[in-house]
Amino acid sequence: MSAASSAFQRPNRTKRTRRRAVLLTATAAAAALTVTACSSGGVSGGGGDTNFVTGNNGVDTVAQGKRTAAPELSGKTIDGKSLSTADYKGKVLVLNVWGSWCSPCRAEAKNLQTVYDQVKGQGVEFVGLNTRDASTTLAKSFEKEFGITYPSLFDPTGKQMLRFKKGTLNPQLIPSTLVIDRDGKIAARALQALSEDTLLGMIKPVLAEK
Repeated sequence: MSAASSAFQRPNRTKRTRRRAVLLTATAAAAALTVTACSSGGVSGGGGDTNFVTGNNGVDTVAQGKRTAAPELSGKTIDGKSLSTADYKGKVLVLNVWGSWCSPCRAEAKNLQTVYDQVKGQGVEFVGLNTRDASTTLAKSFEKEFGITYPSLFDPTGKQMLRFKKGTLNPQLIPSTLVIDRDGKIAARALQALSEDTLLGMIKPVLAEK
């Protein structure tokens, strides 16, 4: 190979190496994001609402008296029963958005069930919102695997999530967990897989309110 030919090919190899490095960096960044959340729910937070306070554990909260009403979510559960979140007014409601395909959802599932077992007799109810699963069969298998006993609305296309207003504590990612107070208003939100302690820390202050 001539010196001229070698000099011509060397820059091309350098460009290919740089492109590979960029691709690897982008892939690593995407993988890091999926540790805490599987995907966007297609609902933008926006709004710049100064009522939000984010704690050290990543939980957003709104003070009592400054909260926004949660929309009514209604439809069929993955078991084919009718359910409306309006029926839970007067109780503290924990709403968890999940999918059987979502690794962080799988990581937090047993924690949610454990906390539900602890607080269900104290005026607290749990409702799941199963989204982007192609069939209820997948969702039912998930619930069986992790021993989930509270009901979940079946929302394969994410329409229920779109009922939340921009600028509120809406469920932007999967998983997302909201705590809704006795008046049907959103008190707290987490956009990550939850430990038992973090979830209890979201529920207890709302449960203690008068």
